Formats: sequence, structure tokens, C-alpha cells
Amino acid sequence: MGNRTERFYKIENLIRHHGGVSFQQMLDTLEVSPATLKRDLQFLRDRMDAPIVYHRDDNLYRFGEEFRGQKHELPGLWFDERELYSLLTAHQLLSSLDSNGTLSRHLQPLLDRIYHLLGTNDSDSAELMRRVRIMGTGKRPVPSEHFELIGAALLQRQRIAMRYLTRGRKTSSDREVSPQRLIHYRGTWYLDAWCHESDALKRFALDAVESAEMTGQKARDISLKRVEQELDGGYGIFAGSKINWATLVFSAEAAQWVSREEWHPDQKTRTLPDGRYELKVPYVEPTELAMDVLRHGAEVEVVSPKALRDAVSTRLKAALAQYK
Repeated sequence: MGNRTERFYKIENLIRHHGGVSFQQMLDTLEVSPATLKRDLQFLRDRMDAPIVYHRDDNLYRFGEEFRGQKHELPGLWFDERELYSLLTAHQLLSSLDSNGTLSRHLQPLLDRIYHLLGTNDSDSAELMRRVRIMGTGKRPVPSEHFELIGAALLQRQRIAMRYLTRGRKTSSDREVSPQRLIHYRGTWYLDAWCHESDALKRFALDAVESAEMTGQKARDISLKRVEQELDGGYGIFAGSKINWATLVFSAEAAQWVSREEWHPDQKTRTLPDGRYELKVPYVEPTELAMDVLRHGAEVEVVSPKALRDAVSTRLKAALAQYK
């Protein structure tokens, strides 16, 4: 186990649950070297005041007599990136609920539990919350009545009749859809659904839903495997079956950051002899990919395909024209 914090918890839990545990049992559970385990035990005793005592008579490690029946808390422990992000995000989402709402009252015990996980006492938790922030931009809220209805239809496997605004064409149309999956992406909620008008899987932005109601008809069920295959293949949130590949080349300067980013799970990368960074990503519709390319300005070149290269070039010229 590579996570030291997790090992500390494992050691304490082993001793607490078994009353006493041998050095070999800890080695087998933690899968570390004897030297590492010895350092962990020493650190727990000397730096974290863990009351761990070795008993020679039965070759077991136990808590000291004065701590029997009591719970020893590990002070000042830190989280890895995923743990901290997950806990803070969950806390932030739960805290944003209406404090007088029925749902928030039911979830308050969970919110309290997360709060205590973030620190060994209330003051530690409050300090961590004050000094670590998760920031997001560009949130597009969904009217609560639409979100609740669509969520209920998804779980009850019911069809929805909705009025939907297609922003690209600036037109609204009536759709009947069978909900399959909800997705939260870059601050916005989307619904993956079978559209009965087009007879195909489509992805709808929930903030573009103008009205919605359940029809009372049973939704058509599409396997999640098929939904993933048809809608998750390309770059970003745009869906479709025809996949294109974009080749982007970043400057050596930009490569320091971009080489550490994941643009798509199936991306292909390599560092060129001159230090530049080549990134190949699959995409269906160029809009979102073009926007992400544009934010890198002169530090990136679209090598192929020509259609994407021309689209980015056109946008750059239009942007430049604003400053003439």
C-alpha cells in the first residue's frame, strides 16, 4: 500500500478490532516491508501519541491498558488528492441544499459525518474548510422543477414530453424521449435519452429544457453499454457515432502543462525531438474541442484534420478582427 495515511488507519483498526495483532499479521495485511512497518509503528507512537504497546509474552501489539474501550483519534492526518477533493466536493454539494428542505434534513447526518472526517475535531474541520477551496466557473443552473421531474422519470423508467431549445439553430421543438442517464459535466447537467422523433440516442442540456412532463408511457430501455458506446466516444460532451481524430502540436513551453493533462481516455501522445508535444484525440463535433484549443492561443497548432484546422483559423481571425 502506497498511501501512508491509509496504512496508519489500517494499523489502528487491526489492533482495535482484534484486540491484539502480530507483526506478521500486519505485514500480510498492509503488504509492505518489515522496515516500513517498523517506521510506521514508531511514527504512530512518537509523533501521533498512539498508545500501541508490544507484549512479549504473546508476541502481539495492543493498545495500552489506559486506552482499553476508548477510541484513539489520529491527529493531523492528511488526505491524498482524490480523497480531499471527493470529501470537499460532497460537503460543498450537500451544504448548498436548502437548509429547510426535506432532502437536506435527511442528509444532515451525512453532512455532519463528512465534516468530522475532514478533521479530528470541529476546529480542525473548520480550519480545513477555511483554508482549502474548490472553485468552479460557468455553472448553468437547471430549474428545480425540471430537474426533479426528469430525475423521477429516469428512476421510474417513464417517457418525457419536453419543449427543447436547440441553441445552434435558435429554435424550439417538441420532443418525446426515454431517459437513460444523467451526466454532470463542467458545471452543467445533461440527459442522455432515446429520442422517439429522431429514433436515436441524443444528449440534451437540461438548462435548455423549456418545459417537461411525464407522458405515463413506459420508457424504452437501452443498454448502458450501448449508451456508452454511442455517446462517450468523442471529445467532451458532444455525442455521435462518427469519430474523427484531431492531431494537435503544443509548443515545448506549453508541453510542461499539457503533457500532464488527460483530454480524453483514448488519447495518443508523444514528445517530439524538439520538445514539442503531440496530442491526438477523438472527437465527434468540433465546437468544444476548438474552444479548448483556442484557450492555448499561439502555443498550439491544429495539424489535422483540415476541417478542424480551418474552423480554429476562422475563429482566430474573427477574434483578431475585434481588435482592429
